[in-house]
Amino acid sequence: MATLQAGAQSWQAAADRAAAQEPEARIVVIDVASGRLLASRQLHEVARTLAAPGSTLKPLALYELVSAGRWNPASHVACNGQLIVSGHRLACSHPAAPPFDAREALTWSCNSYFAAVARRLAPGELGRLLRTTGLLSATGLAHNEATAEFTEPRTTEAGQLALLGVDGIRVTPLELAVAYRWLAQQLQVNAGTAAAQTVRAGLADSASFGIAGQASLGGVPVMGKTGTAAGASSSQTHGWFVGLAPKQNPKVVIVVYLPAGRGADAAHVAGELLRGAPLERP
Repeated sequence: MATLQAGAQSWQAAADRAAAQEPEARIVVIDVASGRLLASRQLHEVARTLAAPGSTLKPLALYELVSAGRWNPASHVACNGQLIVSGHRLACSHPAAPPFDAREALTWSCNSYFAAVARRLAPGELGRLLRTTGLLSATGLAHNEATAEFTEPRTTEAGQLALLGVDGIRVTPLELAVAYRWLAQQLQVNAGTAAAQTVRAGLADSASFGIAGQASLGGVPVMGKTGTAAGASSSQTHGWFVGLAPKQNPKVVIVVYLPAGRGADAAHVAGELLRGAPLERP
């Protein structure tokens, strides 16, 4: 208990330093083993903020669908970078590339790939998958916390928009932290499976040289995913980063939410947080 408390003090100091550069950042750090809150910034807002999660849902859905034998991670999907779903323009920002497999699609957060994954969803399935992770319910980590808003998709297009985290779902940073704690535990318990190996590699690559690469600037090897989405009534984007650190044996889940910005901006804040984190450097 004393060790955990000392670690919490160090994590809080790291979060405070990171937030000094981004005062609007909402930050959560939770312990993977215990589920306890180690550090936070703007905890009231963290508990009450509901926002579209963007691409942070991709690893969760991919892990579960591959685990269930519903998606082959070796499947390749081509992307021209210009995906449009029900009037939503979901252009990819990754470099032009040959068709991606699942690991590569996660590394570069390819919307076309995950729109194809979403076509495999049966009616009611996405809600069941997300509830398994704890994403759609109260976490108990703060008082008066909000709970997710989720509309079960009734069409293929609605399922694609929900899995891509842009419509039909809003979650809190606390809920997203709990869901990634679940993922961290799954990756450890089922380390030898194709699902765990694919998601682990994709998240590690993403936070090393992929879309979430800014998170690596803190000098700690980390797995992570960014997300960028717009509000329901505004074109202003908000940004997410969710990370598991250190990547070989995750001890913590880190969530950074920026009410104005993009996922890459949130990953940068996470990198600053990790720069002062009480974790061993390689």
